[in-house]
Amino acid sequence: MTTHKLRFALFGNIYQAKKSALVKKLLCCLENYEAEVFIDRPFYDYLTRDLQLNVSCKGFIDDDHFRADFAISMGGDGTFLQTATRVGNKGIPIIGINMGRMGFLADVGSDEIESTIECIYNEDYRLEGRSVLEVVFQGKGASGKEQVAYPYALNEVAVLKRDNSSMISIRVDINGEYLTTYQADGLIINTPTGSTGYALSVGGSIVSPSAAVLGITPVAAHSLNVRPITICDNAEITLSIGSRSHNFLVAIDGRSETCTEDTRLKVHKAPYSIQVVKRQDSSFFRTLREKLSWGTDIRN
Repeated sequence: MTTHKLRFALFGNIYQAKKSALVKKLLCCLENYEAEVFIDRPFYDYLTRDLQLNVSCKGFIDDDHFRADFAISMGGDGTFLQTATRVGNKGIPIIGINMGRMGFLADVGSDEIESTIECIYNEDYRLEGRSVLEVVFQGKGASGKEQVAYPYALNEVAVLKRDNSSMISIRVDINGEYLTTYQADGLIINTPTGSTGYALSVGGSIVSPSAAVLGITPVAAHSLNVRPITICDNAEITLSIGSRSHNFLVAIDGRSETCTEDTRLKVHKAPYSIQVVKRQDSSFFRTLREKLSWGTDIRN
């Protein structure tokens, strides 16, 4: 059992006013354990100014230079991804409390908040390491793109056409060997974690989080014989894009960058992983059944 004071960094969704009771439950629980709670400043302002909550904390998080034993994400999977961005390569385990709908990453339910914190203090939990993608911008059109604030993705890197422009051409090389050229609205490269995200919605395969693979899935491919492919996660993927509008979008876990077609992208596994806190009784396959009605016979 943990005997020293634990420090928690709290991040949250600022658009879910109806969930204020859950925030109060969490803060009350942490106070009972005499935890040191540091709250992301925008989330604190939202709780105190917009929701009129009386919030007590040890301090505030104003940038990405913070220390904590655990980070807590209160929201849905989108909030979890934002929290992972803030945590970066610090190695701080993230607890995802689900205040959204799906909750593959944020899988601690509202009725499990107190028991989950108890598990933390009893050291009765496990950590799952989730692989991260890194994007490197190269070529004449990459001026300034080397300075992208956080070129890492826990879920996926998506190359997409801009606005209503025609489909784009995406040449893919894997470890220097030509794979194919996709004529499509876009292309998604996803980690196992991201297999239940954007990639799933366009026909990608669901992958167990522990698998050492990456997925490549086209978005609205022009050819019917182009299908998703899964490759080993030690590969380096090079993307060369052509477009009638001469530009395209790169979405890194939803954070978009506009690039010209002179920009070449290299995508590979990042040198660190994100640590996700899981209850001992949690199961990815049970989550599939519960969240996606996996295997349910809809004929009944």
